[in-house]
Amino acid sequence: MKLMRSLLAFCSIVLLASPAWALQPPTGGFVPVTPDMVVEQLPAAPLLIAAYAFVWVALLVYVWSIWRRLGKVESEMRALEQRRTRSAR
Repeated sequence: MKLMRSLLAFCSIVLLASPAWALQPPTGGFVPVTPDMVVEQLPAAPLLIAAYAFVWVALLVYVWSIWRRLGKVESEMRALEQRRTRSAR
C-alpha cells in the first residue's frame, strides 16, 4: 500500500511537471557578457545593511525577552525560597 502511494505520488508529480518542462525555451548556448550589458539595477549595499540591521534588532529583542523572563523566574524562586524558610520554622 505504501509503495503504491509513493508510485502514485511520483507519477502525479511527473505528469503535472511535464508541461513546464516541455514549455522551456531552447537555450542558445553560452553568451558572453560584455561591459555595456552590465547595468546594476538595484544596489546591494542598502539591502545588505538592512538585512544585518534586521538580524541585529531581532537578536537584541530576543536577548531582552530572555533577560526579562529570567528576572521573573528569579523573583519567583526568591519568593518560593522565602515561603519555604517561613514554613520550616
